Amino acid sequence: MTTTPAAELAAPAPIPPGHHRLSAPPARSGTLKLGVFFLLVTTACAAAVLTRPARPVFQSVDDAWSRWMGGPHGGPCAAVASVLNWLGGPLGAVIPVGLLLVLAIGRRWWSLLFLLTTYGVGDMAVVHILKFWVDRPRPAHPLVRVDHGSFPSGHSAGTALLVVVVGVLFVPAARRRGWWAFGIAVTVAMMWSRTWLHAHWLSDTVAGATTGAGTALVLWWLFTPFLSREADASPVRGTVGRPAGHED
Repeated sequence: MTTTPAAELAAPAPIPPGHHRLSAPPARSGTLKLGVFFLLVTTACAAAVLTRPARPVFQSVDDAWSRWMGGPHGGPCAAVASVLNWLGGPLGAVIPVGLLLVLAIGRRWWSLLFLLTTYGVGDMAVVHILKFWVDRPRPAHPLVRVDHGSFPSGHSAGTALLVVVVGVLFVPAARRRGWWAFGIAVTVAMMWSRTWLHAHWLSDTVAGATTGAGTALVLWWLFTPFLSREADASPVRGTVGRPAGHED
């Protein structure tokens, strides 16, 4: 039986001996849209604070949540919140460095550049620019040492950003659904801890999560051609680094 040129073009490329191909994720166009949506949420929250600095439109929700987080501040909740505060602080700077070393050892240079760009743009530039631009006061009497600016939450932004970066670079596509569920739970826990410690208003943590996740998703979409090419060139023909939001 002869094959037509069209059939030959449609057929998948043969896999060399010693290689294997993991199941590719379905191409979705929603990665960029979801990232832009998250960033629009951040923009809307920032505009609300800038329009009415003394009392944004969602301040009543923030006040109610803050009262609910009023205490007592002890027991297991204090231990969990302290660990999360540490994870988002000193250890939050160590984890990206460790990931960079892993990528450098594996000579995954496009992945390394994606990680550097995502942290540089999302965690360092966008979050800090918003903090100084919006200049929202923090809740009274925070239980941990805090820096300038309550909006957005840097801990929440860093957690959400890390969840996306690790999911893109280190989790095979077939297992990402479970990773996203775990990452959402960790991010929500971080958001809770920041409000329980009175370091942020609830809306600050929401904006932090949308800032981190939104920036990472948009940059993932932009880096898609390079990460896919890197994955195809690796000895294991896997789908780590392949986007869930880009058409091949």
